[in-house]
Order: sequence, then structure tokens, then C-alpha cells
Amino acid sequence: MATERSGTIAALWRYPVKSMRGEPIERAIVTDRGLRGDRAYALVDVETGKVVSAKNPRKWPDPLEFQSALLRSSEETSGTTAARVTLPDGSSLDTDAPDFDARISALLGRAVRLESSAGDSPRIEGYWPDFDFVDSPDSVFEVKLPPGTFFDAAVVHLVTTATLRTFQASRPESRFDLARFRPNILVEWESDGFPEDGWTGQSIRIGDEVCLAIHQPCPRCVMTTVGQGGLPKDPDVLRTIVRENGGNLGVLASVVRGGAIQRGDAVSLG
Repeated sequence: MATERSGTIAALWRYPVKSMRGEPIERAIVTDRGLRGDRAYALVDVETGKVVSAKNPRKWPDPLEFQSALLRSSEETSGTTAARVTLPDGSSLDTDAPDFDARISALLGRAVRLESSAGDSPRIEGYWPDFDFVDSPDSVFEVKLPPGTFFDAAVVHLVTTATLRTFQASRPESRFDLARFRPNILVEWESDGFPEDGWTGQSIRIGDEVCLAIHQPCPRCVMTTVGQGGLPKDPDVLRTIVRENGGNLGVLASVVRGGAIQRGDAVSLG
């Protein structure tokens, strides 16, 4: 059977504040820094100087109970625009509010400050859960982020609908919801298995303008198991990803050529 070579954008997402839930969008401007407005901000731990990350839910159990959305669309501005954060009680707080840091710190139970510049050596902490497949369970590790960004490893993250369907069929009791995996681009792809695993080293064309270079599969962590926005805590999500695909779900990419993309655009290999 011939390998599928094309699909379409089923959904676009950006996450204006790192480790908070993000927002679905109809269109986006793609630059060399990814989707404009994505990871524009992050919270920084005042005590340690490290970027707050839901990869360490023992230290930061609550960031995914907050949701962030830009106040203006990416087409309206080329600079950093303020974001609105919906708090766990349903109220909202804008990132340019003078009491933003104090109110978020009080809710998180630890002093934090909002940053829009990552500096030369941003770092986060992650946590390895006490799972039987983890080499060093119940331990904390540190990750250096790419200089000047709040991205963990790459500026664009893609997942196919085929991969989500395959995992869901393997573990029907769990919910392999898009929100757990935080891609920028969900690609509708009519095949079985994990097609994007075979894209490493290839280029992806999106719409009439954008070209991405696929660098590697995306390794998953405990963040996929955390409860958020109606999704329950579920360690079996990560166990299934490890068992069925070596711990990977989706792929990571850089931008070869930027431009405008929107939901429904064609996505093709090569």
C-alpha cells in the first residue's frame, strides 16, 4: 500500500503563557519563532530563576488549571500583545495588570513573576514519576531551553489525527485528548499507526507559503497524565505511549519558510 503523502490542518493552537492551557485559533502567522504569540510569556520562579513548568507537577500542580489567550490576533500586531488569563474560578486577569504577579503568586502558593524575554539560559524542571518503565523514578531533572525562548525543544509541534486514533484504540479507557499533548498543528491524516514518526528529516509544506523541517519525534513526559480542563489525571496515558511507541507522540519542527496558515490548509510531505 502506498504511503500517504498529504493531509489538511484540522486544528491550530497556541499557548501564550507557557504551561497554561492555550487557545484554538482559525489562522496563524508563522515566523522563525513558530506561531506568532505562542509561548510569548512564561512565569518564572522568583526564588530559583527557573521557568515554571507543568513538567514538574509536584512543585507546580496548578498551571494547567489556568488558560491563556491573546487579547489581539497575531495578524493585528508583529510585537508582543497582552494575554488574558482565565483563573481557576472563572474570573480573568490580563498580563499587563499591575497586580498580575501578586495575584498569580497567591494562587500558585509560590512567588512568581511574568516574563516576556527568556534570556540566554532559560531552564525548567521536570519530574520522573514512579512508573516501572522509568530509569530513575521519583526524581527531578533539569532541562535547558533553547536560548531566548520558552520552548522546550522546538518552535513548532505537530500531531496527526491518525496517531491519536491509534492510541485511543489501544487504550479505550483513557482519553487521548488533544489538550494533553499541546501541539500547534493537528493534521488530519488518513492512515493507521503513527505516520509522523516517519517524517523525521523531511520537509512539510503547509498552504501556499509555509515550509517546516521535521527534526525528531516528540518524547512525552508526566505532563500528559495531569488532569486539566475536565480531563482526569491518568497515568495510563503515558504508560500506553511508552508501550505502543517508545514514549513518542507527534513530531518537532523548525521553520524553513514562514507565512500565513489557516485551518483547512493542505499539508504535504516533500
